[in-house]
Amino acid sequence: MRYTDDSLYPENMSPLIITAAPYGPTWLPGDAEDIAVTWDEQVQAAVDCYNAGATVLHFHVRDPETGHLSADIEHYNYLLGRVKKAVPKMIMQVGGSIAFSPKSDGAKAEWLDYDTRHMLAELQPTPETVTVAIGTSMMDLTQMWTADDIKGTHMEDPKVMAQYAGMFTDAGPGFYLEHLKRLKKAGIQPYFTLAHVHQLEIVERLIRRGVYMGPLNTNITTYGGGGCGNNPYDWMHWLSREPQGAVVTFWAAMRVAAVAEPLAIILGQNVRVGIEDNLWNSKRERMTTIQQIEAVVSLTERFGRPVATAEEARKIMKIGVTYNSVEETLKNLGMPPNTAGDGKGFTVFETDGKKTSQHAMSDSHPIPTAAAKKSAAAKKAKAVA
Repeated sequence: MRYTDDSLYPENMSPLIITAAPYGPTWLPGDAEDIAVTWDEQVQAAVDCYNAGATVLHFHVRDPETGHLSADIEHYNYLLGRVKKAVPKMIMQVGGSIAFSPKSDGAKAEWLDYDTRHMLAELQPTPETVTVAIGTSMMDLTQMWTADDIKGTHMEDPKVMAQYAGMFTDAGPGFYLEHLKRLKKAGIQPYFTLAHVHQLEIVERLIRRGVYMGPLNTNITTYGGGGCGNNPYDWMHWLSREPQGAVVTFWAAMRVAAVAEPLAIILGQNVRVGIEDNLWNSKRERMTTIQQIEAVVSLTERFGRPVATAEEARKIMKIGVTYNSVEETLKNLGMPPNTAGDGKGFTVFETDGKKTSQHAMSDSHPIPTAAAKKSAAAKKAKAVA
């Protein structure tokens, strides 16, 4: 992304899109005070997030009978239907890490592991977006957590920590090429959840080769453990590599969220909050998802940037939009065209070839400016004489 002289004025920024992640699949009931367990509680969590100012809901489902994350597609269909009815304007973003359980032993034998993840394209009602990982990477969140971060949660159990330390994001071409096809057929927009800038490079190749043609909604994650961590230089490098037309949201874990969120706000980007990522404020005090949304709204209001309405968020993210060619996609994303024919050097889209006149400029220093005026006056006087 490129910044112009007036890019950092809040009145020139798009309204802030707040994504809420209130379902916290990492945690178990009792780890946080606002973990929704019953169906009614899970619906109410979405309503409360929307009323507090969030317009995108990062959606997971908890099995009310066990309190654990559900792997039953019927549970997802049921809760999606209820939530869409309760907050019809909110953008549903289903977490793409879920693998649904086959219903029978025969199905287990027939289906590959990827098939159970591809079932996200079969959700009814369809969500607006599904998160899609591009590129396999380690995802050891525990590297970034401190003892205080997990205090009072089931993560204090060393065996549980060891399980989470061994997490990987399995997202090779065998997965994402087929997954993108199925999502497109279902009319579901992919939301690219990336771990580092080199996965963004893969997305660009997919765009340039016509595998994906549409808006680019994506994130900058700071989870570490195999992906980008807490070094702000890495965040800024990643942001500089994002296409001009991308819609970018900062995802940050634990108390680093208190740093990443204000930075995203003042840089004209967007934020994600909620107990899925973070349980604390910067003072080591527990925060609910709603309190996190309210804190971001307060920061944004003080900065002078408006919070997006649901209608504005849909327009900014171009929900439901697809493009019909590589060229149309590149133009809409503000990316240079592919090299074609005998083209050499850095490529740009075709123009009429005309150049505008150069603006006269100085370094605004009083001495050279005055000298230039004196020189011009002397030349004019000489010409008259």
